[in-house]
Amino acid sequence: MARIGKNLIADSGLVPFFKLANADEVSTDAPENRKGDALRTWVRSLSGFQKEALVRSARTGDTWRLVSDEGPYLNGHDAAPCPLAFLSTGMVASFMNEITALADIRGVEIRKLKLIQDNYYTMKGSMPKRTMVGGAENIELQVEIDCDLDDAALHQFLLDGTYASPLNGLMRGQLESLFKLGRNGKELATAKAAELDAPLFPDPGQHFDTSVPEASGLTLMEPVGATPKKAVVLGTASGGSSLADEQDRRLNIGAVAVLREDGIKEIQQMQYSPYGTSFRFLSSEDGRAPDANTLISAGIGFCFMTQFGRFVSMLKLDLPDYRIVQDTHFSLGGASGGTGRAGEADPIETHVYLQTGESEETAQEMLDISEQTCFLHAFCRTDLKTKLRVRRV
Repeated sequence: MARIGKNLIADSGLVPFFKLANADEVSTDAPENRKGDALRTWVRSLSGFQKEALVRSARTGDTWRLVSDEGPYLNGHDAAPCPLAFLSTGMVASFMNEITALADIRGVEIRKLKLIQDNYYTMKGSMPKRTMVGGAENIELQVEIDCDLDDAALHQFLLDGTYASPLNGLMRGQLESLFKLGRNGKELATAKAAELDAPLFPDPGQHFDTSVPEASGLTLMEPVGATPKKAVVLGTASGGSSLADEQDRRLNIGAVAVLREDGIKEIQQMQYSPYGTSFRFLSSEDGRAPDANTLISAGIGFCFMTQFGRFVSMLKLDLPDYRIVQDTHFSLGGASGGTGRAGEADPIETHVYLQTGESEETAQEMLDISEQTCFLHAFCRTDLKTKLRVRRV
């Protein structure tokens, strides 16, 4: 099938990921920091399923530019990682942050450490009948480790580390996301989606275009090649499979993380189902690469935006331009932030801006169906657990 839209990510001449050198000029700001870290994520549609995000953190003060695309399963150009890759890489980076910080606190010497994570999602139902629903399943985490703790102590140590992740608040909180809706510059009440009790933010418009990269000697993201194949129950690999009117499929995104000698986490994302390209990410909490919360926040925004594009493509609706401003609020890490508590998060708050010739009722439905089919808003409203396996090396 023909690819949808133009490959603007490749044609732009910009590196895919960079820290902004002029964030204040671009007018990005962070939300009030009410829990420990607050991130504001601007996302715009570029062309087809390609998207661009600017993410500003109140904790770090940094603003990162990231891009996302889709592979053949959505007739995309495969020019950047898919939205779910960002959540997986951010999650595994957060787990590694907390495990290594907890080891320092408790005096545990870790000689070798690799995290192998699998995230699973489902898509079931009919789009023409408006019954299609996205879902999220429990996470599988295999920890390959060399340390002196006995088996029982090691298992509890690793459980404590995963609970300390700020993402724990989204996994375990069963949080209902909140929304504001704008259509053609006018605020519009939501229909089924829960409405945020606040004014609609100003539309970020084309402020993205003024972003200037800060110089960096690191390749923050790059394709690795085809993902090694593995069997996934109800998995998909065919072109355009994610655009079928009726679906009952299961998605599996993997992430393999190691800690480099320079302290940066190197993470390889695995696109098992729908099958596609593997990408390598770098992540760091000191500003050299995107931090875990930035990757997580971008992933949620990217995934939500994809559902708008998917819905209007499948039903041939008019939506030439659309953007969001999303706020995410996380506690500090239980170990890395010294709180000694499980990670916490608030409901995600998203302001949606649609440019469309469709009716107000159709604009409301675009929001409702996009929330209903978004894997990562499903992730937030579902009580999820991390299934832990340990392998000594």
